Amino acid sequence: MSRILTTHVGSLPRSQEVVDFIFSRENNHEYDKAEFDVCMKKNVSDTAEKQKNAGIDIVSDGETSKISYATYVKDRYSGFSGDSPRNPPEDLKMFPSFLQRLADDGGTPQYARPMCTSEVRSKGQGELEKDIANLKSAMETHGIKRGFMNAASPGVISLFLQNDFYPTRDAYLAALADAMRDEYETIVASGLDLQLDCPDLALSRHMLFNDLSDTEFLKIAESHMEALNHALKNIPKEKVRIHICWGNYEGPHCCDIGMDKVFGTLMKANARYTLFETSNPRHAHEWTVFRNRKNEIPDDKILVPGVVDTTTNFVEHPELVAQRIEKFVDIVGVDRVIAGSDCGFGTFAGFGAVDPDIAFAKLKSLSEGATLVSNRL
Repeated sequence: MSRILTTHVGSLPRSQEVVDFIFSRENNHEYDKAEFDVCMKKNVSDTAEKQKNAGIDIVSDGETSKISYATYVKDRYSGFSGDSPRNPPEDLKMFPSFLQRLADDGGTPQYARPMCTSEVRSKGQGELEKDIANLKSAMETHGIKRGFMNAASPGVISLFLQNDFYPTRDAYLAALADAMRDEYETIVASGLDLQLDCPDLALSRHMLFNDLSDTEFLKIAESHMEALNHALKNIPKEKVRIHICWGNYEGPHCCDIGMDKVFGTLMKANARYTLFETSNPRHAHEWTVFRNRKNEIPDDKILVPGVVDTTTNFVEHPELVAQRIEKFVDIVGVDRVIAGSDCGFGTFAGFGAVDPDIAFAKLKSLSEGATLVSNRL
């Protein structure tokens, strides 16, 4: 009998000890690097165990050692300095009192976002190799068979670490693709699946390119996809996951570009697994895009819909989770659906809308919903 597997987008709540270490590094304060490494290994093991206990089949390291899913690149690659312009998402600017409330409540994380000011070069894969070793050790300790590791896409790096060196946007994307290729290939060579985080295909529409038309933006999205596929050219697509989102924050999201408009670009990724939002109130209806454009979904694609929201502390009922999964099973079949989350639960170290214990309760509900579907098959 087929069974619905479970996973999530990657980042998970970090312990306060981890957060303190990460911000010591981020702010160039003195800290014990040996103790840092011990702390990361222990917390990755703890996080892996919590995922297993929640019923997650395909686990991550929770992005434990990273300040964020995109800007960690500045710590592992040279060529970045200064500060990138800060531009709040367009939907938040439409509601200034809400934006101010987020700032007053500490809901807008402050972290370094330098610009690219010289050639992007790898500093070596030492930190990545530690992350890989920590996750594989945790998987062995807890008897977990399958794991994945997140990496930033060229496009999302260009969104948060903006270009002030290369002559054109496309030249910057090409340089990032070439620089990141070794990271991607190192992850896959370790036996882990590779997940590329690509909010640039959706979020950037209302964050950086809000002055463009949809047609103009989609041309940029296509160039981002071309750069990503170039970086993946040596990697079998069955080892690759791609995640698209519109920004993992509670807000109006009334400026989000529709899935129907970015769908064609998304399907071009050299990736077997496609992870996307389908639980939050702005995108829950978009399962119909997949139904209506079923013939455009390549036969080898596996859909990983988000069946729990990552911006609210409501714990979804397993029956609701099951209903969400079943919509996609009806479209592509049981063997081409894995249950996932809308986004991460720890996008930025020390910041998260969802209480850490509730985050894992939501993952448990996710797995219980998947079990309900499996039992009905």
